[in-house]
Amino acid sequence: MLGGCTMKLAGKIAVVTGASAGMGRDIAHLFAKEGATVYAVARRVERLEELAASSKDFAGKIIPYGADLTKKEDAEKIIDFAYSDSSRLDILVNNAGIMDDFSPVGDVKDEMLEKVFNLNVFAPFYSSRKAVEIFLKQGSGNIINVASIGGLYGARAGAAYTASKHAVVGLTKNTGYMYAKKNIRCNAICPGGVETEIATGDFMKNANQEGIGVIMANIGGNPRNGKSMEIATIALFLASDDSSFVNGQCITADSGWTAF
Repeated sequence: MLGGCTMKLAGKIAVVTGASAGMGRDIAHLFAKEGATVYAVARRVERLEELAASSKDFAGKIIPYGADLTKKEDAEKIIDFAYSDSSRLDILVNNAGIMDDFSPVGDVKDEMLEKVFNLNVFAPFYSSRKAVEIFLKQGSGNIINVASIGGLYGARAGAAYTASKHAVVGLTKNTGYMYAKKNIRCNAICPGGVETEIATGDFMKNANQEGIGVIMANIGGNPRNGKSMEIATIALFLASDDSSFVNGQCITADSGWTAF
């Protein structure tokens, strides 16, 4: 019990990628607060250690795990490590992601395309594939992908990011349906503008100005940007039994931006 309420993730084992900042950090923090053992994954281990220290009094705990998820072996190893360390795995949150430079397809450079897809598409694919092996043996499991409204609409970023998040949406729906009768769920969260560090990535430092001009012309339709904890609470809902009948869905969280 915590504060007189039953913890939603008591005893659960979770992997959360991209946990060093923003949405991933708040998801890992909230999951641990709700009783889960969380393997927090990112390249910046020092930030993960700070997160673990800040959560030391929680019912659950955070275990830092340094990895470069653009590498297939790292995306798979974290799943193996969590399972061997805890003897089970209940939840995988594929949150790690990178923004492109707003280039339309004609301007996209191979280096950017490969890096965006390696992290935004291939990493969650490889991690999910590993996790499903465990889930099938256990008879249950839960995958939460952090996609984007860029995966539902065509002009919220450049071609590489947009295509990558559409791929995540497709992977979510396929996985949710294909394993529904195996007691394995898979859902996605599609945030709108959220105050995170994704817009400060390497590619954004030299953003395509023409592409930004086209996209930003319609930014006025966004009622407001969200906080990363507002996304974390949705992840908690999807990770808990409260959402037991929700599967293969993409939940939009954008303050109504795409309702227009």
